[in-house]
Amino acid sequence: MPTYSYACKQCGHRFDAVQSFSDAALTECPECGGEVRKQYGSIGVTFNGSGFYRTDSRGSSASSPGGASSGSSTSSKSETKTSAPSSAS
Repeated sequence: MPTYSYACKQCGHRFDAVQSFSDAALTECPECGGEVRKQYGSIGVTFNGSGFYRTDSRGSSASSPGGASSGSSTSSKSETKTSAPSSAS
C-alpha cells in the first residue's frame, strides 16, 4: 500500500499515513485537529542514462537497404512455409 504525506494547515505538523488507493484522504490533524493537506513530492523512479533519441531504433542509411533485403528473404521463407503444407495435403 502507498504511503502518503500530510501537513497540517494550522500547526504545520507533518506526518505520513499508509493508505489503500480506495481509502479517503485524511482531513484532520492528529496533533491539533486542524485541517490537513496532502503533500506531493518527487516519485521514487529515476531514469538514468543518456536518454532516447529519434535515431536509436533506426539503422544508418547504409543498413536500410540491407534491412529491406532481409525483409524480402523473410517473405521468401514464409512463402516456402506456405507452399510446403499445401503440397503435403
